[in-house]
Amino acid sequence: MTEEEPKQPSDEELLKQVEDELKRLRVSDLLVQMLYTVSSLGYRKLSTEDRDLDQARLAIESLKAVLPVLEGSVPEDVMRDFRQVTANLQLAYADATAK
Repeated sequence: MTEEEPKQPSDEELLKQVEDELKRLRVSDLLVQMLYTVSSLGYRKLSTEDRDLDQARLAIESLKAVLPVLEGSVPEDVMRDFRQVTANLQLAYADATAK
């Protein structure tokens, strides 16, 4: 007796799944995920092993540019957390440039 392989979804089924996902996705959700990724990368670019101050500065400026756009679209605690992350990144950047 052989086990049947699971049926692979057709291209049409995959397209339908993607369309369903896009219907549920909100721009604000995507922007929050992007800010999380940018802030993580910014911290990484400030580390001694991956130091790239130009990229770290770009991460900081990106956070500062996008945060005001999200105002009122995401919970205040999310905004507060990203403001704090931005401030921490700015302090770490200032420390890194002083060395």
